[in-house]
Amino acid sequence: GSPELPIYPRSAIKSLQAAAMLKAGLIVKDDELAIICASHSGSQNHIDLVTKMLTSRGMSTTQLKNAIDKPLGEKEKISWGEKPASQLAQNCSGKHAGMLITCQQNGWDMKSYLDLDHPLQLAIKNEIEELAGEKVSAVSVDGCGAPLFAISLVGLARAISNLVQSIDELYQQIVLACTKYPELVAGDGRLTTRMMQAVPGLFMKEGAEGVQVCALRDGRVIAIKIVDGSWRPVAPIIMEIFKRWGVE
Repeated sequence: GSPELPIYPRSAIKSLQAAAMLKAGLIVKDDELAIICASHSGSQNHIDLVTKMLTSRGMSTTQLKNAIDKPLGEKEKISWGEKPASQLAQNCSGKHAGMLITCQQNGWDMKSYLDLDHPLQLAIKNEIEELAGEKVSAVSVDGCGAPLFAISLVGLARAISNLVQSIDELYQQIVLACTKYPELVAGDGRLTTRMMQAVPGLFMKEGAEGVQVCALRDGRVIAIKIVDGSWRPVAPIIMEIFKRWGVE
């Protein structure tokens, strides 16, 4: 299909959402920033970090507005067993914690942080459009409950390329946090974590329904959307492109 067609990039743009939070004044440590950008597996380490992010700032995990789910990681899901789904285990809990902290630090309403007209979501939409170099063509709601903005696959590639190449300390902080803590961005055994551990400087993030972005420090970017949402072809596609690029 045409890479100019609009897609919902899903969690592949969590770094862009995080950029909007930092621009709004969010102050966090590198590991916290990594899990804000994450679709984490739901390990105990992930859950503990998200919990600490909120409680250390005087907030409760009950203030999270994301959907409930069992862990995303296969091993973590098996370990979870028959326990009920929770907001903390859901893979976007780090992003939602970041959103709450951003609201707290700006004095914004924390109960309505997912509303499309909330200052936070307006800032996120503006950031996506600025980095992608195009207007958002449609708006929906992501699986976690946050607003979801449609851009083209080319726009997604451009946004990620701009992020990794920028000399702006704010953007560099995001790339550094994710490449420093790849085990937080996804989880043990998952493709995104394994690839970032194996390729120095690689920035990588997946999104639901077969979306994946990979970026090298020189600005070369792979942006993929598998039409039927399958994950099976993603790794072979990336490996073939890396082979052509001469990336080990």
